[in-house]
Amino acid sequence: MIRIHVSPQPIDLLGETTKVEGGNVGAVASFCGLVRADDGVDVLELEHYPGATEAALERIARTATQRWSLQAATIVHRVGPMRPGERIVLVITAAPHRRDALDACAYLIDRLKTDAPFWKRETRGLEARWVEARASDTEAASRWRADDAK
Repeated sequence: MIRIHVSPQPIDLLGETTKVEGGNVGAVASFCGLVRADDGVDVLELEHYPGATEAALERIARTATQRWSLQAATIVHRVGPMRPGERIVLVITAAPHRRDALDACAYLIDRLKTDAPFWKRETRGLEARWVEARASDTEAASRWRADDAK
């Protein structure tokens, strides 16, 4: 089961986790990203390209389910304005065993950071600026691309 959801609504950790439990699931791994107050950020606003963003997330999740023995892969991502401390992204994987769940979860967050079309704007006081992609995100995702090429 793959679940992709992009929305301005707050992320329900418990509700989303409960959806993947049961059946042959022996392990659930998750990553929840929060808006940071780096350098005084008041608001982080995310924009996306509806349809294209969901399709990119679906492709990433489908690759993960083919690569690891997953029962479920969930990606929930917020868009719109968010304040520091709010949940911005939730990735959940469910598998019969922990290694597949953990590895697939790491893969999903690393790949979505570089492969899904989201645009971030940070506001500090009255100043707003678009956020450039981070080299560290590209480096994290590149380790999986090398494995994908094998």
